[in-house]
Amino acid sequence: MTRKPNRPTKPRVDLVSRDYTIHLSKRVHRCTFKKKAPKAVKAVRLFAQDKMGTKDVRIDAKLNKYLWHKGIKGVPTRVRVRLSRKRNEDEEADEKLYTLAQLVEVDSFKGLVTEVVENV
Repeated sequence: MTRKPNRPTKPRVDLVSRDYTIHLSKRVHRCTFKKKAPKAVKAVRLFAQDKMGTKDVRIDAKLNKYLWHKGIKGVPTRVRVRLSRKRNEDEEADEKLYTLAQLVEVDSFKGLVTEVVENV
């Protein structure tokens, strides 16, 4: 049997927001202490690119602050993020859509699943 080549994914035209839980521990495992927080930010960016199909990912200031609040070595185990696909207002932009990653504050990560959020 031959495998089909992976086709590049096209960004979807619909504007949607979803809540995801990202397990950061497994994404920064076996990483040098002084590179954990920067790697966690890159992992969130890569996760958003994969799930939303856009290359332009913008991380909210609150999410960035949450990833860094324990310092460069103490990355949080999990983080709940809201990924929103939005239209790009800049006319010279390469892509028509971008993804905004925002922090969703929760008490516990137990039993959380991916949820579609109505745009507010």
